[in-house]
Amino acid sequence: MALLRLVLNVIWVVLAGLELAIGYVIAGIICCVLIVTIPFGIASFRMASYAIWPFGRELVRDPDAGGGSTVLNVIWVIVAGWWLTIGHIAAAIALAVTIIGIPMAWASLKMIPVALAPFGNEIVRSGRPREPWQF
Repeated sequence: MALLRLVLNVIWVVLAGLELAIGYVIAGIICCVLIVTIPFGIASFRMASYAIWPFGRELVRDPDAGGGSTVLNVIWVIVAGWWLTIGHIAAAIALAVTIIGIPMAWASLKMIPVALAPFGNEIVRSGRPREPWQF
């Protein structure tokens, strides 16, 4: 199973992961320029780490997340979340054209919850005894 995850991650990096991760890193750097938007920059860096190596990792809800993360998620959805979601859906459609691209399309769709709500969630290795993130 570990070998399959490695192969899928390498294919993902070549097909879509590197571009997505670079985009998230650039957005994170831009967000860190202003002091007020540093939390959004840190969230972008977390999303970049997930975008570069998604197989074998999943998004789970942080049980200690409070109202502050909800407020930040609302701001995030208004400013960037919808655009990122549209980008992940478009990438998934493009990747799903071939048989080898179907798992890659699934990985792109798997990133939609973190693109919509990066605060109050954490990215963990699959197989940990925690419940996956749910809408």
